Amino acid sequence: MADNASQQSHRDIFLFYSNQTEDDSLLDSVTYDRVCSETLDALSDYFDQLTENATDVAGTDVGYGDGVLTVNLGQDYGTYVINRQTPNKQIWLSSPTSGPKRFDFVSTPNGDGPNAGKWIYKHSGESLHELLQLEIGQIFKTQNVNFMELPYCS
Repeated sequence: MADNASQQSHRDIFLFYSNQTEDDSLLDSVTYDRVCSETLDALSDYFDQLTENATDVAGTDVGYGDGVLTVNLGQDYGTYVINRQTPNKQIWLSSPTSGPKRFDFVSTPNGDGPNAGKWIYKHSGESLHELLQLEIGQIFKTQNVNFMELPYCS
């Protein structure tokens, strides 16, 4: 039942975002810089925490600088690269599991608080945090992985 609700939610999100005009999804530069920095900072801190506590993943390393977050999960799982793409006002993800994706920030209708909105892959409606939850949750099996508690995932 939860899977059906999730699929319906992704379908609704896809339809909502695919029907937006270009102007609907544009952020001003100041808002983009703030939201992108807060997102990448939070992801960097969370990956640091996950890798420091990892007992089942060897050879990890997390690096963050100049808007590029590199998460090396060792030979078995590969390297994730998450970076800001300022000219397009996007966050780009390179995943060893699902490949490259470009995420646009879209404010959430009736969102809660200052962190309302999410980074959406417009081709599928999936959010950056949902994708990381799925993929990273399958890697760090002995930890309670929850990317959905981070800023800009709702």
